Amino acid sequence: MVTKEAVMKALSTVNEPELHKDLVALNMVRDLEINGGAVSFTVMLTTPACPLKNVMERDCRAALMKVPGVESVSVKWGSSVPVDNRILGQLSLTVKNTIAVASGKGGVGKSTVAVNVAVALAQMGAAVGLMDADIYGPNANIMLGARRMPPPTNVNGEPKMVPALAHGVKLMSMGFLVKPEQALVWRGPMLHSAIRQFLSDVEWGNLDYLIVDLPPGTGDVQLSLTQAVPLSGGLIVTLPQEVSLADALRGLTMFKQLDVPVLGVIENMSYLPMPDGTHMDLFGRGGGRKLAEQAGVPFIGEVPIDPKVRVGGDTGVPIVVSDPESAAGQALIAIAQDVAAKVSVQTLSRQQSNLIQIQMVD
Repeated sequence: MVTKEAVMKALSTVNEPELHKDLVALNMVRDLEINGGAVSFTVMLTTPACPLKNVMERDCRAALMKVPGVESVSVKWGSSVPVDNRILGQLSLTVKNTIAVASGKGGVGKSTVAVNVAVALAQMGAAVGLMDADIYGPNANIMLGARRMPPPTNVNGEPKMVPALAHGVKLMSMGFLVKPEQALVWRGPMLHSAIRQFLSDVEWGNLDYLIVDLPPGTGDVQLSLTQAVPLSGGLIVTLPQEVSLADALRGLTMFKQLDVPVLGVIENMSYLPMPDGTHMDLFGRGGGRKLAEQAGVPFIGEVPIDPKVRVGGDTGVPIVVSDPESAAGQALIAIAQDVAAKVSVQTLSRQQSNLIQIQMVD
């Protein structure tokens, strides 16, 4: 007869690949049912986009099939991340993880990275929103092929804007609200108000991730965002050359000064793949990794130059959709998986820390 104790003992040998602690100790095993030789249970993930689900399922099956009497194993998935209760004011945003994508200067592909990471996370099964906070130069709507927003709705008697939906991602952008040729000449208070409205007056629904595409630099929008909603982490996008690195360092320093965890550095346009398999380093090489090492933060990955990335941005079909098997598509998908893993580890670590504090109080 298969017992609960035997099953849990077997599962205690299966580690969460990122935290290197077993699933039982992390309290990730729920709803265990045993019906003769059939065992079923749910593994509670910190995000539906967990990139290592297949590894955990494989290890769970291998461990349980060694238990005498077990004939079949059914693994289901759930998500146990609580909504961050530090959200300020009367915001209607219900989001588990808010990730800001920043750069020290324009033209480094920050929006391209933000858009493709958002779409890749949605492809992995997460509920994702993308807030184009680049008020002066919004273009995420173009990159996602979303030309207009749905009609507004009413929520509890209050009018709400409805984000556009493209490639599985909910999108809000100033590009929906102003004409392409219209120049916005706004001071700090107006920018702060716009950011608050993007959070409070938009019916985002329940999100696993809100990706925020910040404007270049370190100005009012960045400050307003961190004041309005707690950030799970920040990403820095840079080019390989020294000039870009100096600017990216300012963005990285900004996150640290605002007490935002830096998830890592991404080097865009790292190299041009040649037909013979070699690489041409148009902008130098390795600068992003060097910056990450100097700052003591992770280096997440490098994205090669590919004309299809530009075409995808112009036509509204990101490369992770149009050509996911390309080198650039694979790099961006790997970056999204790495971000999901880092946020997952951060969340699990926070939950374990809170549990220890509660036990100490008790």
